[in-house]
Amino acid sequence: MTTMVVLSVIDIALLIAGLAFYLFVVGSQLGRIATNLEECRDLVREIGGNAEPIIPGVDHINRTGGVVAGALPLLYGMAEGIVAGVTPRPEPEPEPVPARPASGRRRSRLHDGVGYAPRP
Repeated sequence: MTTMVVLSVIDIALLIAGLAFYLFVVGSQLGRIATNLEECRDLVREIGGNAEPIIPGVDHINRTGGVVAGALPLLYGMAEGIVAGVTPRPEPEPEPVPARPASGRRRSRLHDGVGYAPRP
């Protein structure tokens, strides 16, 4: 009976030690996450401070961007015309001529044998 009680106490002590280790690991990770979030908060505040002078000019920037975006198709068409005008085109291939023997017209001895002389 005492063995069971001792084993139960050891088991409960190991369980508590395991939970304590788990809580220590989770607590340290949460501490690192909190530190990172504080750094992010500071960066966001800095970005917001840097953006404040730009905010009044955003309407003008958007209007100018709209004008440029509206002119892009025209500019694109003009650029295509320029590129097509300066692109070298390959010369057309000459009309193929029929192959002729280097010695001139062919003579056939059969024609000579029968007395046939084709017209030139």
